[in-house]
Amino acid sequence: MLEKIDLSRKVTKPAYKKAKDDLSLRLAALQRKLKDQGIPVIIVFEGWGAAGKGTLINELILPLDPRGFNVYSTLPPTEEEALHPLLWRFWPRTPARGRIAIFDRSWYRFILSGRVEGLFQGEALHQAYDDITSFERLLADDGNVILKFFLHISRKEQKKRFKQLEANPATAWRVTPADWAQNRRYDEYLAAVEDMGAQTDSDFAPWTVVEAHDRRFATLKVLNTVVDALERRTAAAHGKAEHLEAPAPEHHVPYALRASILDDVDTSLALDEARYRRRLKRAQKRLRELEYEIYRRRIPVVIVFEGWDAAGKGGSIRRLTQNLDPRGYQVVPIGPPTDAERAHHYLWRFWTHMPKAGHLTIFDRSWYGRVLVERVEGFCSEAEWRRAYREINDMEHHLTHSGTVVVKFWLHITKDEQLRRFKERQRVPYKRWKISQEDWRNREKWDDYKAAAEEMLLRTSTPHAPWTIVEANCKWYGRIKVLDTIIHAIEKTLDERGHAPNK
Repeated sequence: MLEKIDLSRKVTKPAYKKAKDDLSLRLAALQRKLKDQGIPVIIVFEGWGAAGKGTLINELILPLDPRGFNVYSTLPPTEEEALHPLLWRFWPRTPARGRIAIFDRSWYRFILSGRVEGLFQGEALHQAYDDITSFERLLADDGNVILKFFLHISRKEQKKRFKQLEANPATAWRVTPADWAQNRRYDEYLAAVEDMGAQTDSDFAPWTVVEAHDRRFATLKVLNTVVDALERRTAAAHGKAEHLEAPAPEHHVPYALRASILDDVDTSLALDEARYRRRLKRAQKRLRELEYEIYRRRIPVVIVFEGWDAAGKGGSIRRLTQNLDPRGYQVVPIGPPTDAERAHHYLWRFWTHMPKAGHLTIFDRSWYGRVLVERVEGFCSEAEWRRAYREINDMEHHLTHSGTVVVKFWLHITKDEQLRRFKERQRVPYKRWKISQEDWRNREKWDDYKAAAEEMLLRTSTPHAPWTIVEANCKWYGRIKVLDTIIHAIEKTLDERGHAPNK
């Protein structure tokens, strides 16, 4: 398809100046509207080496207030970035509401080169494109305008530009052996680009191919595409695309699964103190050994704790970390989002805490707040929390097929046991700090939280990231179940990857 594009298209200088002046004025006004309406914008530039990405980005930003945008140049990953999933380093760069993020190369860069070099093939390539599509969809559903440009030039034109750059001592450094390799393997890259477009073009994140032989024509096409998209978006009611207002389609839940999950939990399960102490010591010793093993094998681990107030999350986390090497893990307590965090997609604040290969991150509360407290308290719309099930499943799938072990706990206690613990916290001075009026308010909505928790467990327990319900009326029993579950999950992963753990 790309080989049929007319690359000879040109614009005269007078026509260019007139059109560019008009588009620049409209773009400047649109930036102000974007800020007022809180609309974030992502603009991606991909294309051949020497196709003019830098030049076109500069033409795009000239009319803009520099306080309202960021330009990111995507370079090969650093050592730290290479220890994380593909999309990890791009999440912090997604724009806050009302801002524009412009990417000079993007998450597509290494998929393209990796495909040609044989690093992404078959299922790995398909999964990478699925991850990217999910990433772009959830950003678009959250209100982002996403525009993607591929700057297209011929093999002959690229070769001519490389030689011109090399002939000038001031620009010769810009042409690398990798650039010439791309030119030699132009047809292979062309096939990869065609496939990339076919796999990732969508109504919520469309590709625009820019005929880039003539700079003036390319500039006007980019500006016109951006202005047109932003005018349509800012003109939409309340600054939101229409598809954002419709609730996400609800997945069918068989009647048999609508029965209460939590009512069937056997909260009478218990351990006596002697057995608890013996098993705790053994489990903590094994976890220390496994911590070193996952570091050696470069396996990241995410552990999520959710559950009722006073169910014992903090106590379980303390016993989990008590014997671990503190250099190998971090505990992330999750509270209400800050103003800066609310200006982004709700998953944004969690991605920066995802562990690098060989480390553990323990979340005390997590992204599941979207379908728990935010749902019950009305902090998000029904469409948003319903959509979150898919978004969370997609994120966890991205983590797990990138090599992360994901272990999730719901700590369950009865309503009577919660009341007993609340009263104990009020009575005992050194525990009093643990209880607040918010805990009592949440308790009044027990049934609402229970319904939200049960739907969460149904919709987000997957083969790659299953939920474990912990019977936590007996804290000793609950803590041991938590530790044993983590041990089993890590040992299972080591075994599946051919690293049989020493037991």
